[in-house]
Amino acid sequence: MMLDETSAPMTTSGGLARATQAPKISFVSLGCPKALVDSERIIGQLRAEGYELAKTHRGAAAVIVNTCGFLDSAKAESLAAIGAAAAENGKVIVTGCMGAEPTAILEKFPDLRWISGPQDFGSVMRAVHEAAPPPHDPFLDLLPPQGIKLTPRHYAYVKISEGCNNRCTFCIIPKLRGELVSREAADVLREAEKLVAGGVKELLIISQDTSAYGLDLQYAESSFRGHTVKAKFFDLARELGQFGVWVRLHYVYPYPHVDEVIELMAEGKILPYLDIPFQHASPRILHAMRRPGGAGKMLERISKWRAACPGLTLRSTFIVGFPGESEEDFALLLDWLQDAKIDRAGAFKYEPVAGAAANDLGLPPVAPEVAETRYKCLMEHCQKISARKLKEKTGKRMAVIVDHAGTRAGIGRTAGDAPEIDGKVHLVSRRPLRQGDIVTVKIERSDAYDLHGTAI
Repeated sequence: MMLDETSAPMTTSGGLARATQAPKISFVSLGCPKALVDSERIIGQLRAEGYELAKTHRGAAAVIVNTCGFLDSAKAESLAAIGAAAAENGKVIVTGCMGAEPTAILEKFPDLRWISGPQDFGSVMRAVHEAAPPPHDPFLDLLPPQGIKLTPRHYAYVKISEGCNNRCTFCIIPKLRGELVSREAADVLREAEKLVAGGVKELLIISQDTSAYGLDLQYAESSFRGHTVKAKFFDLARELGQFGVWVRLHYVYPYPHVDEVIELMAEGKILPYLDIPFQHASPRILHAMRRPGGAGKMLERISKWRAACPGLTLRSTFIVGFPGESEEDFALLLDWLQDAKIDRAGAFKYEPVAGAAANDLGLPPVAPEVAETRYKCLMEHCQKISARKLKEKTGKRMAVIVDHAGTRAGIGRTAGDAPEIDGKVHLVSRRPLRQGDIVTVKIERSDAYDLHGTAI
């Protein structure tokens, strides 16, 4: 996504326009929410130093492209964005996951200003300074306490750790982002506190492996609001639940201690929503992926979770066409999905990624046309499950957060829907709606992915 802001004359506290125009930086942010948080941090620093964001590449002092390098398709998108920036501007600074392995970038674009990997904010800012020195205007050094956010005002992503200690064979994230590095609990909570004070109604907790949070810190304690908090998954979730806003957990690896957090969901402290990327259900394929392989035991856990928290929504992603996946393996996945009744499911066709261990397993590749057929079959399967589960909500009254507001209509989400990736609630109202409102909606009908209702 290309980011811009309306250019207006900058004023001092006395209301006088600045005589000189601040340098403008064009910015393209690609990839996952974790990359979006990195973009927010860079843009926050740009604004603190007085830079403005440009609407177009042409004429900007420099272009920053925050890349994604997880899959070949993502790399192609990143290279296309770099190419567009180079064609229109020429002063291109590349950062992000693809920048961690710059050879492919340099082969196509040898004259870039700078290339760095993810989280290397200091080198990005040094490259910006070389392209255009910062204005150093004291009136532009002021930022809102919650920093600069690229999401709508009513929700924000909070990244609690970087990197990952898992070694899934299809993934190169540990190579790109390194080992697990958790933030202190107090640091996370202070950020959340500022966001809530700034009007955020929903905190989306993200990392590469959220439930591993604090392992590298040995669950060290830190002080927040006069008491100590352990850097531990459950403890952090409990504290976040005290802010009185929606708290949504993403990228949760199904470790045993995840069961403890279900209690917080049942008590209404955090949203009854778990985003767990199961990836597959065949024990043989899970073993090849180096993922937890107890599909049957996982069904038992899901059943216990739903018994303890009946309103629980499960979101997950699955990979089809992994090397060695047989028709029997795929049938096992479909059967497991039918039993698990995953509320929100997404799927990917396997892509071989350079440097991934899956390339060296010696397993036969799945033909592209077979992977495509399985992908369509799985999505149709999941669509039917989703349609049945959403139909059960017809006639119920549900809390809905408004993302897009109008005088008599709007679009929002239930507690079971994350922004951008899950379903929506299309609603009508007798009174004007405001973005960020949490309203009660009577659900009147449903389709495969969305709900329709009236605000009460």
